[in-house]
Amino acid sequence: MKDYLTQPVWRLWDQSTSGLTQSPLESFAADDTLCHLVGQGMSAPTIRTWVHDASVVLGIQDHRLPFVQAGMDLLEEKGYKPIVRNSGGLAVVLDPGVLNISIVLSEENEKIDINTAYEVMVSLIRALFPQAAERIEAYEIVGSYCPGTYDLSIDGKKFAGISQRRLRQGIAVQIYLSIEGSGSERAKLIRSFYEVALQHEPTKFQYPEVKPEVMASLSELLEEELTVSQTVQNLQQLLYEKSEQLLMGGLQAEELEHYQFYLQRVFERNQKMLARNDG
Repeated sequence: MKDYLTQPVWRLWDQSTSGLTQSPLESFAADDTLCHLVGQGMSAPTIRTWVHDASVVLGIQDHRLPFVQAGMDLLEEKGYKPIVRNSGGLAVVLDPGVLNISIVLSEENEKIDINTAYEVMVSLIRALFPQAAERIEAYEIVGSYCPGTYDLSIDGKKFAGISQRRLRQGIAVQIYLSIEGSGSERAKLIRSFYEVALQHEPTKFQYPEVKPEVMASLSELLEEELTVSQTVQNLQQLLYEKSEQLLMGGLQAEELEHYQFYLQRVFERNQKMLARNDG
């Protein structure tokens, strides 16, 4: 596989602190914007780091649960804000101990197939955690929340999940990394959500039977005091080594117009979807 992690220029947009006061919907708009900019050759390949405060991001299928409102009420009672994204995937937990990373690459000059894009992220995570590189495996962890083919695990315990977004010849490969805290406690929260939102009602869609014991944070798995902030610093150092030039910072003035467009679109689609499913 081509080494996509080595680039003449990398751009790093760190929202691991500023994102704490923002809605996850703003992150979806940010990645759509970057797909547009990178895909159309208006920006160098970009990596964005982002962290949000206590939120649970639900997928479309989650919002079709028979008692979804009761499930969302439960999340709010436990201090988590439920957000519904207008895309596939299932419920995931976001909190200050979970670091999200998006790698945004261009297909303007060459196609990057789905599995190759996933492998780029796997390579990045192994490079970020060299002490565990040989132990990190990619396969579906049954009993985890939001299970997928590219769940990342150590000794059968999942600490990360990967997804993709493709737009305007740009690809955003996104991962959530449980760095700090308890992976099983996050899983218990999602298990409770499904119990309340399903209430044993039969459904056409098969929702995951969440087993908290199959999920853990990297701090737990490696028995180290890992932090989100240190991981972001390590990522910055890695990108210095993988590029001739590292550009730091958020969107420029001319790029903000694109962001406003995608932000409005994300919120409008979200509202339409909620109205349609509530009707």
